[in-house]
Amino acid sequence: MKNLIIALCSFLAISITANAQVFEPVKWTTSVEKISDTEYDLISNATIDNGWHLYAQNVPEDGPIPTTFNYTESSDFEIIGKTQEDEGHTVDDPIFEMKIKFFENKAEFRQRIKVLNQELSLVEGEVEFMVCDDEKCLPPNYIALKFNLTEAKKIDVTETESNVFQADTSNDASQILEPVKWEAAVEKVSDNEFVLVSKAAIDKGWKLYSQKVPEDGPIPTEFLYDLPEGVELIGKTSEEEGKEIQDKVFNMKIKFFKNKAEFRQHIKISNSAITSVKGEVGFMACDDEKCLTPSYVDLNFDLTNATQAKAVSVTEDSEGESTRGLWSIFFVAFLSGFVALLTPCVFPMIPMTVSFFIKQSQSKAKGIRNAIIYGLSIIIIYVLLGTIITAIFGADALNALATNVWFNLIFFLLLVVFAISFLGAFEIVLPNSWANKADRQADRGGLVGIFFMALALAIVSFSCTGPIVGTILVEAASKGGVAPVIGMLGFSSAIALPFALFAAFPGWLNSLPKSGGWLNTVKVVLGFLELALAFKFLSQADLVLQLHFLEREVFIAIWIAIFGALALYLFGKIQLPHDSPLSHISVGRLLLGLLTLSFTVYMIPGLWGAPLNLISAFPPPMDYSESPYGVGNSKGGGGMSSADHSDLPDGGHLLAPHDILAFNDYDKGLAYAKEVGKPVMIDFTGWACVNCRKMEQNVWVKDKVLNTLKNDIVLISLYVDDKRKLSEDEVSDSKLKPGKKLRYIGQKWSELQTIKYKTNTQPFYVLMDHNEENLIQPVGYTPDVDEYYSWLKEGIGNFQE
Repeated sequence: MKNLIIALCSFLAISITANAQVFEPVKWTTSVEKISDTEYDLISNATIDNGWHLYAQNVPEDGPIPTTFNYTESSDFEIIGKTQEDEGHTVDDPIFEMKIKFFENKAEFRQRIKVLNQELSLVEGEVEFMVCDDEKCLPPNYIALKFNLTEAKKIDVTETESNVFQADTSNDASQILEPVKWEAAVEKVSDNEFVLVSKAAIDKGWKLYSQKVPEDGPIPTEFLYDLPEGVELIGKTSEEEGKEIQDKVFNMKIKFFKNKAEFRQHIKISNSAITSVKGEVGFMACDDEKCLTPSYVDLNFDLTNATQAKAVSVTEDSEGESTRGLWSIFFVAFLSGFVALLTPCVFPMIPMTVSFFIKQSQSKAKGIRNAIIYGLSIIIIYVLLGTIITAIFGADALNALATNVWFNLIFFLLLVVFAISFLGAFEIVLPNSWANKADRQADRGGLVGIFFMALALAIVSFSCTGPIVGTILVEAASKGGVAPVIGMLGFSSAIALPFALFAAFPGWLNSLPKSGGWLNTVKVVLGFLELALAFKFLSQADLVLQLHFLEREVFIAIWIAIFGALALYLFGKIQLPHDSPLSHISVGRLLLGLLTLSFTVYMIPGLWGAPLNLISAFPPPMDYSESPYGVGNSKGGGGMSSADHSDLPDGGHLLAPHDILAFNDYDKGLAYAKEVGKPVMIDFTGWACVNCRKMEQNVWVKDKVLNTLKNDIVLISLYVDDKRKLSEDEVSDSKLKPGKKLRYIGQKWSELQTIKYKTNTQPFYVLMDHNEENLIQPVGYTPDVDEYYSWLKEGIGNFQE
């Protein structure tokens, strides 16, 4: 097939020549970068015309001619590793009808050499390549390349530089991705104080995560500093504001950085002889589809090259994202303020207060002015409350408190108390003396009197507004910064707005509904909602502590009970202490009851494993449960293994929820496979790998796949982000980073995957025989069940031959 296509290409070339039309869709240029006194990178740049494809160096059999580089042999230099290339694109090629990696528009190839003769000035080579568009291919072409070492550009290389592997790269799955590059700098604050600045350059489409991430999220960015005697850290490593949105990979709100990020660590030096500080950064990078294994990069901070310290600026993107987050808080708080207006402590005050200002004022204009001042006073009082909260705890401390276990427990208890108060068990009121003093000051008249009238309203209505205000402050605290101030601004604006509007248009007062039992109904509904929200905070504390007291089924059962009781209340089947006698229910109450009942019924399948996407942000994740398949179904389908695993082999365990015999130790798993005569499937995975969980929950559970995993292979799951430390006798030198030690179990498996299989993405599945040879090309994330099953069966079939 390949020869046929080449022959057709040659025939095409003759036809093209006959028609006096010569295609040259690829132009080549060369350059040289000097890495050190003896090492250079020979760079070949291809500029590709629009619509044409240049193929990679590795292509499938019967595919196009690969791009191949040959360098004229000489005793004056030696080749280091193989020619590296850009990431490119892998798609179904319409010409060859197979998946092929190619480049379009431009491509860069780099070959490192070591110069043995310092007088060497020129290296020559040749590139062979084939180009195609969507209809035709040109015959293979050969271009001579010349690399002038005397014109080499000097490159400063730190330990963040890409490693050049000399291992075999013929594996088509090779794909070493390094989307984050690090640079270390130093800023001088004074003679004995410096700021260590770690700058990350992030490739387009990739994300670097913050130092603080939610439980069950990605690996956070973490800095470790090797401090010599005479150096001390001042505070913690600070970071830019970043972005916080719903992450597509982890399906949760996570703070991350795009394009670039800067981290700063303040230090104080008492020994003037110290000229440098060393450190290490551990981090994880993800795009919208996959995450890479955690990486560890050395940082060297040269204090002798320190620049004058400067103020930290926030990027435009970060400011925009932060602004959008604050707007959302304002909007939610604004709606909460309108809900508070409908409570029995506030609603009756609207016509009374507006009428007072209109009747007591000498003119309508003055009455409107006083009502507006009254509304502004309400805003000032509540904004002052938010400011005090932020000032007491600090902008950054609020966020830390909101993610702390004990404060989550405190928030839980606080919201439960608020809920019980709204349900009518008791009222939360401020001391009567505060209200009396505010009333006396209100009698003074003028602007001061109006302000104290507003303060009296805030104090008297606290039994209704207090729980709502508390909830807003709790939620805003999780955002940090000035969020509590913005929350109080939104809430108070909604409270104040009706007073100004009704003073300007007093005729509207006639359209207000009369006070009555419906106001208490609003309070009770809020009480049920507060009670449901409280369990979110209890769940967060349970997840962090891994106590498994409030697993997914328990959480959903509690919510079903709460909203079921709310539905019965709205239908009039339950009455609470402050409810008026109910002879019938209104249409609005009936519709709200039906909506609540529908929501309750919607949650019931969650007990049997339904994902409940509408409320996915509230309950614990599906794997944090008594049974990931739901109540009464702890095993799942797929056919039980014929083997009896009551006596598990050394190192083996049953992988929940599928009951697949699995090993987390490579050597023990391989030994067991040899003993039972089955092939091995290596599962390079991660605790924070979302696509790994998707494969396990959506693909592995299918009967034919699950039966194969249980009966036909030996599964070895290697977690590349396992942060458990290796035992002292297992600690070894890193082959990827000479001079570094492998300290964690995850580092050991990550290095194995990178060196042996030339990739660092998960999930990554390898089927191999007892000689550790691949039975079939390894695959990554494969959500198509039939495709994954076919891959399994083909590999197992090759083992049995």
